[in-house]
Amino acid sequence: MKKILNQLGIDQDSKGVSTGQQSWAGSGRAVEVHSPVDGKVIGTVNLANEADYEKVKKAAQEAFEIWRKLPAPQRGEVVRQYGEKLRVHKDALGALVSYEMGKSLQEGLGEVQEMIDICDFAVGLSRQLYGLQMHSERPNHRMFEQWHPLGVVGIISAFNFPVAVWSWNTALAWVCGNVCLWKPSEKTPFSAIACQNIFAEVLKENDLPEGVSCLVVGDREIGSLMANDRGVPLISATGSTRMGKSVSEAVAKRLGKSILELGGNNAIIVTKNADLQQAIPAIVFGAVGTAGQRCTSTRRLIVHESVYDSLKNGLLKAYDSIRIGDPLDQNNHMGPLIDTDAVNSYKNAIKAVKEQGGNVLKGAEVLDGDGYASGCYVKPTLVEAHSHMDIVKHETFAPILYLMKYNTIEEAISIQNNVPQGLSSAIFTLNMREAEEFLSVAGSDCGIANVNIGTSGAEIGGAFGGEKETGGGRESGSDAWKAYMRRQTCTVNYGTELPLAQGIEFDLG
Repeated sequence: MKKILNQLGIDQDSKGVSTGQQSWAGSGRAVEVHSPVDGKVIGTVNLANEADYEKVKKAAQEAFEIWRKLPAPQRGEVVRQYGEKLRVHKDALGALVSYEMGKSLQEGLGEVQEMIDICDFAVGLSRQLYGLQMHSERPNHRMFEQWHPLGVVGIISAFNFPVAVWSWNTALAWVCGNVCLWKPSEKTPFSAIACQNIFAEVLKENDLPEGVSCLVVGDREIGSLMANDRGVPLISATGSTRMGKSVSEAVAKRLGKSILELGGNNAIIVTKNADLQQAIPAIVFGAVGTAGQRCTSTRRLIVHESVYDSLKNGLLKAYDSIRIGDPLDQNNHMGPLIDTDAVNSYKNAIKAVKEQGGNVLKGAEVLDGDGYASGCYVKPTLVEAHSHMDIVKHETFAPILYLMKYNTIEEAISIQNNVPQGLSSAIFTLNMREAEEFLSVAGSDCGIANVNIGTSGAEIGGAFGGEKETGGGRESGSDAWKAYMRRQTCTVNYGTELPLAQGIEFDLG
């Protein structure tokens, strides 16, 4: 891993302290970062304090004065260059993400590919930051709207996607003319430092200030400073619903803007008309991928009673084939949970399942012994449950899948929607009427609704986000770029008269 860190511009001095943070290095307490893969120390970073935060923010504000004046296509060219460097560093960065977070190497590489894809998307977008032109009711007047950057965009990201979700925000924010201030999860700082180092090369090659992209590795104190800072007009926060409510309240008090991507409690409906051979791999990947630590992970399976036993038996067989171990070994399907706190949440959820009348079919075990030294490996778990059980309404960031029966499609949709979260949803059916009902106004209440694919895995071309306690924000594709800009309505009078709107007359005699 030391070789990979060096490739990404991260060196460890004689004391083990990272020197890869460059001018954004914190001056606060030093913390060791351990890999959940083997429990070994990846390195040490110094957390930022309030003084560090103010220094970094000032650099960002100064850079904004330069960056915003570049034509948008020129900003897009800088982002294009970043995408090219990510292609060069894809293998190393993907491996670091896998080792630091614990997801499979294929998922780590896929996360870097998402970064590349959003850079490509943003390059095209840089020539399409369009406004509308409207007909004025007044003669010899032209009315139109245009979009301007906001300034410093604050990004708070979570451990489960150490780099991809940050890139969804930054690539769009950059081409829109903003600069970015990033607080990554303190559980995965080295992936963030690596991204910062790579972009710093691009900025240097283009004679642009480092402050276009700033990094503050810190704890909740830094997140609170960002949320309460009037100098950061937009906060994009990804994490738990509890964290999102705190950020939202602080930002709202100062009338700032926020994009919130919070918890998910995602369900797949499997109807009697489903292709089970197609459904089972999607269900297993959704429940087991990233060890159940995606916001889009499949947590509930709502199955028609006529195919329930067939699907249950198919899943039991599929779960027997899941290989758990070192995520850098591509023969393994599932790596560890992020830390022992996550393991405790897993155990507490299984305890609640049993207390509330659920039936554990498979799993419910913490692994130890050779290859599991970190204490963060668990078995993916299948549970027969009922929709009224309290535990199924909560998001547990672990590979636990709840199986439930239904009789009518209306009942299935009602069960799916009857949780506080509303991120991703899916239905497996070959019946057009069932699919269309699921997608209708009376269907899924989630921000994402899929037919014959699972809940997990989203393309950058579509807007990503959810409803209810998921936060309501949108990132990535479609017209999500508008959240990073301010809209301005403009009217130009090119005539010799001064007619007023609504036919109002104002005669000064």
